[in-house]
Amino acid sequence: MTDTADSVSEFDGRPPIVEISDIHGYLEDARSALLTIGDTDGHEPIITVDDSDTIHWADNDYVLVINGDVIDRGPDNKASLEMVLRLISEAPAGRVQYHIGNHEMPILVPAVLSWRDTYSHAMAQSNRESFLNRVIEGEVTAAFEGHSYVYSHAGSNEAFDPQEINEQLRAAAEELLDAIGEPHEPAIQEEIVEQYNRIFELGEGGGRGPSAGLCWLDFRHIEESAPPQIVGHSMHTKATRKGDVVCGNVIRQNQRSQGGEGVLMETPGEVKFFHRTPNGSVGVEVI
Repeated sequence: MTDTADSVSEFDGRPPIVEISDIHGYLEDARSALLTIGDTDGHEPIITVDDSDTIHWADNDYVLVINGDVIDRGPDNKASLEMVLRLISEAPAGRVQYHIGNHEMPILVPAVLSWRDTYSHAMAQSNRESFLNRVIEGEVTAAFEGHSYVYSHAGSNEAFDPQEINEQLRAAAEELLDAIGEPHEPAIQEEIVEQYNRIFELGEGGGRGPSAGLCWLDFRHIEESAPPQIVGHSMHTKATRKGDVVCGNVIRQNQRSQGGEGVLMETPGEVKFFHRTPNGSVGVEVI
């Protein structure tokens, strides 16, 4: 087992894969969602929470896919990103997969996505360089091959190879890091988005259109014939299936009511949705 992994097949055994997406700075809701696993009979916890309310990796056999958009929107962006990086450092190598989403893209290409007053766009240059290095080192990726499903932030109507996509992302990050501070840096960022359009393409209408890449494609443009995938990006009140594609982006949408936040778990042959109910208990549904 190397420090990075593009597929669950690289791990011994057939570990369950837990997916959470679109935390968007809502740390308390992310904590509640991640705790649903351990609050269910017959399942080991994926995280623990210490006396200072800090989230840590628990001793378990899971793979955790944090499927993009950890930051922006909510009140705890810095703490949410720190939580993800802490889990990566505490878990065994490769057991936490952090995927870029469209809200990580401004860290990579701020000249392309000028989202003023957002955490991602305002990130300090040193932190941006650190993030790019994490991409180059394989700590931050774009895709992961599960038991029967492929994971990315927004998905695709065409099949893709996670290893190839992750190699492209690392190559893009190397070019972006080399361009920092150069007079032509904004032009390089534009070229990167065009060159690696399978990942970064925004799509029609300024984003989310049918031609969008893995960071941007809206779930409404996912076709019934799309290959099996688990995605986030498009908000739902509960995990939603279309053909063989399952969307698990539920955290932000459930800000409107008590409960609802949750995670997906893929085991060989099955996907379940673990979600917090209004009374604080945990509901489990096969999706």
